Parts: sequence; structure tokens; C-alpha cells
Amino acid sequence: MKHLRLPVGATLIFFLAALCPPALHAHDGVQASVHDTVAAVIKRMQRELSLDELVGLTVPKAEAFLTSQERETLGAGHIRFRVNVPVMVTILRDATLGDEPFWLRERGFTATGLKTKFYTREFDAWEKSFPAGRIGLGVHNLSGRGTHYLVLVKAQQAGDRVQVSELYPGNLRTAAFVTGVKPFVDQELQLSGIPAALENQLLIQTDTRREEDAQLVSLFSKTLYPAPDRADHVALTWSDDPRTTQTIQWRTSARIKNGVVRYQVKPAAGGFDARAARTKRANSQALSTPTLVNDPLNQRHTVVLTRLKPETTYLYSVGDGSPEGWTAPAEFTTAPARVVPFSFIYMGDAQNGLDRWGVLLHNAYRARPDAAFYLMAGDLVNRGAERWDWDSFFEHSKGVFDRRQLVPVLGNHEYQGGEPALYHAHFTLPKNGPKGVPPERAYSFEYSNAKFVILDSNLDAAKQTAWLERELASTKAVWKFVSYHHPAYSSSANRTNLGVRNLWTPLFDKYRVDLALQGHDHAYLRTYPMRAQQRVANASDGTIYIISVSGTKYYDQPKHDYTEVGLTKLSTYQVLDIQINGNRLVYRAHDVDGQVRDEFVIEK
Repeated sequence: MKHLRLPVGATLIFFLAALCPPALHAHDGVQASVHDTVAAVIKRMQRELSLDELVGLTVPKAEAFLTSQERETLGAGHIRFRVNVPVMVTILRDATLGDEPFWLRERGFTATGLKTKFYTREFDAWEKSFPAGRIGLGVHNLSGRGTHYLVLVKAQQAGDRVQVSELYPGNLRTAAFVTGVKPFVDQELQLSGIPAALENQLLIQTDTRREEDAQLVSLFSKTLYPAPDRADHVALTWSDDPRTTQTIQWRTSARIKNGVVRYQVKPAAGGFDARAARTKRANSQALSTPTLVNDPLNQRHTVVLTRLKPETTYLYSVGDGSPEGWTAPAEFTTAPARVVPFSFIYMGDAQNGLDRWGVLLHNAYRARPDAAFYLMAGDLVNRGAERWDWDSFFEHSKGVFDRRQLVPVLGNHEYQGGEPALYHAHFTLPKNGPKGVPPERAYSFEYSNAKFVILDSNLDAAKQTAWLERELASTKAVWKFVSYHHPAYSSSANRTNLGVRNLWTPLFDKYRVDLALQGHDHAYLRTYPMRAQQRVANASDGTIYIISVSGTKYYDQPKHDYTEVGLTKLSTYQVLDIQINGNRLVYRAHDVDGQVRDEFVIEK
């Protein structure tokens, strides 16, 4: 049987060796690689430390565990390059990291006292002089926290021109450190407010995907919700035509190897009749997360039901096929094959405070049981490569996503460690996305008279643009919705995704997309209708961009010229009612108590 085996550490071995592009992490043969060193440290920890010691590991204890050779590799093997003249190297470090990374002081970097703030983070400056030749810099840290450091290089002697060569990893780049520069090779983020003392130095653009390359602390964990023998964490998604198919996924302990769904059309009277139900066997695979010390292996089960009747409610139950092994009956409803009014619920980042998010979710379900499905615009969890966080997500959504389909969008936190492996392990989604993009990351579907296009803004926007245009050009749907994580119009400062804004929003204009449902910024925003990046008078002439947060992590929000409604420190769910009498869309944002905090109507 094929196993879905996650890496030791869930962010390191599998992601670095198997999933990340070779250019990011390939060893160049000069010295022991960070990847191999970390893998060896983890194996030694598992041999020599107790389970409680692994779970309770602190940064000082992790540092003390390293051998001198390991410290040398982790302190100089993360980024390497050659300079042609003597230079001063400045490290701009996330100031929240305290004493990390260990190698700054160990290798003679000194704090300059300079501090600067970029977007929502404060950075402090550390510097050291180097002669001409090879320079090696260390890992981001051992805890996996914070934003990756920036590297600045300037000549020690006035008049010398610095040339950087042999830059490793090979995807890193250099640029002048000036206003508007992109500090990271994997993000569209641009910096403003460059400190005058650092302006025009040579910036080595680092890669935020490598922030957790050497994570040892908080690597080993326990789940509060280990998998039981009886099926739980049942969730509905679509992976094919919503009118005639239904995808069901769940988990059990590793002891239960098989899964079965039994289902029937919901009768007009009476309940589930097991004797009349049809059955279908699941595709069952083991999911291995070795660093989850109290539940390292469970079984994932997935069934795709086909040849269903449109606009029909079914009762179903999942289990292992034994008489006592079934869950209580739940229900799902297929999409209509005709144009009918419908409603759906949209949420932004759950991410933090999943217990409180669960309250919001269940309040939404109780208030609007007629809502057909739930769309979540990324960052469903905070630790996307750690199964305990997914266990919490599904635990707190019990009773909702086993009755209403979840339409998920990939956020940056699902990419924790490099690739969204656990996201894919938990969800089976449509494979009708753009060629050249891994399947199930971007996809589309239609429901009644609405077209939904799901995009992955973690990836290169250009690789999805042609497909996006085909999807929008080919539909006859009255309503068009797009959803992606990183906003084209940010509610925070300096977090607008320029790739999304410059490549995708012209297509939203051209094909009259109604709403862009976004996440990422933890403050509620609704823009004015926008067209050609300018405010327009009527929703029928432009696209409205929305950001919401459903979890408990909040950002401040400055006033933007595109802001029509901005709210802070507020968790919301949004109900969108599509009415066919007059083609009206009624939008309402509700807080956890059900109070309406924003609303508008679009008529066509």
C-alpha cells in the first residue's frame, strides 16, 4: 500500500529533498550541506532524547546539542558567495528573534544599534567586516520563527566596486538597496523607508521559503486530537463536477486499513436506511508524520461518488464496513443543473485561534443553514506542515464540513516548509487548473449561474494568467468570483501583491469579475469598485476586492485611497446571496455574534 509519508520534522527532509526545486537546496559540493546536517541532528535527537525532551526542546538546549562541526555548517552554510574586495556585511534581522540566530555573536557580528521597520516587522542591524574571497552565512534560526534576514554588502574602501559571484543557493539574486526593492526572491513585496545609512548598498535577496531549513525547536509535537479507530474529521470537497459527484475524506487510526461510504437519496420521510444504501470503497493511504510523537501514523480515506443526481440531498455514513464501525448519518446536496438562487459563505484566514474560529464557523452554520458551501481564502491553519494544527482545524469544524462542501484556497501558511504536502493529503480537489502548475492548486467550477476561479498566489502569477483568461472568457455565467490569498489591494501597509495586481486584475476588468475574495492581511477591507487600478462609481463597472479574517490574529490598517470599508480587530464570516429575480447579489459580513458589520448589493 502506498504511504503518504511526511518528513521527519514535517518541514525538513521531505520538503527539502523531494519537493523543493533542486536549485533551492542542492548541495554544491563545497562543504557539508545544511540539509544533510539537520537530517543527521534530527535522527540523533530521536535516538538520544525522550519524547518529553523532544517536545519540550528549547533554543538553548538545541544549540547545546549541536557538535562543533554541526555548528560550523549551520553557521556558515546557508548562504555563500564570493566578493572581489574587502567588504562590510550587514545582516538585517527580525528583531523579535532575541538571541537567534546563534552564529551572529559566535562569528563576531556586532549590533550597530540601527533599527528599521519594514511592513509589520522591526529589523535590527548586525555587521562584520570580511576580506575579499568566500563568505558564508548561517541559517535563519533553529526555532523556525520570524521573517528571513536580509543581507547587505558594501565595500570597505571608498571607490571600490563590489562584485558578488558564486552565489549559493542559485536562485538568490542581488539588487541595489533602494526604495521599491524586493527583499526576497520568492515574494513581490517591496520596501519603503530605506534607512539613509544603508541606502544603495548591495542587497542579496534571500528566500523566505528557507526560514525553517534548520528548525529543531517546536519540531516535535503532540496532537490534542489523535486519530481514533472510528472514522472522524469527515470533510466534503469537490474534485469533479459539483452537479453529479461528491468527494468525501476522513481519517482513522493506522489500525483501520479500509474505508467505505454508504449513501442514499434522502427520503421524503424517515431516516437513513442502511439496507437500501449503496456502498463504495475508499482509497486508503497511510499518512506518516514521524515528529508527531503521540500519533505518528494514521490512515486517510477518500471516496469520490459519481453519477449522482443534480440538486439532490443524499444521506451518507463512513466507516470500515463492520456493523459497529459507521459514523452517524450526515448529508450533502449536489449542485443544481439549472439556474437557481443560492447562497455561499466566504471566510478569510482562520490560521490562529482555531477554537474561536470554530465558534464563528458554527454560528455561521446555525445562522445560515441554507448556505450551499464554504469558501476559505487561504491560511486555513498556521502551521501547514504540522499535522497537529490540521487536527485542530478539523476538530473545530466538526458538524459543518461533513455537511457542507469546503472550497479551499492555498495560503502561504499551507506552504510552510516549502510545499503544501499536508494540504494535499487532506483535500482532494479538481485537477482542471493550468498546465505547468501542480494539480489541485488552481482550479475552477460553476454553480448555478456563477463561475468560481481559485488561484494560487504563492506561485508565479504569470503561469496562471493564460488559463485564468480562458476560464473567464469561456464562461456564460452571470456572476464571476475569483479567490486567491495574497491581495491585489492590501488592507495592511506595503503588502499588495504586484504580480496579482498587474497580471490578473486587467483580466478581472476585461471579463467583468464581480468580486475578488482574498486573505493574508488580518484586517477587514472592502474596496470601492476598481477598474484599471482606479476607483469607479458603480459595481457594474469594476471589481470589488475584499479581505476578511476569521481567526484571532489581527493587523492594523492604514487608510488607502481604494478603501470603502476598513475594520480592524474583527473576525467575520461573509454570506453572499445570489438572487435570480433581477440578478441581485446581496453581500453581508457578520461578526461572531451575527451582527452585520458591512453590506452591499450588486444588481445586473
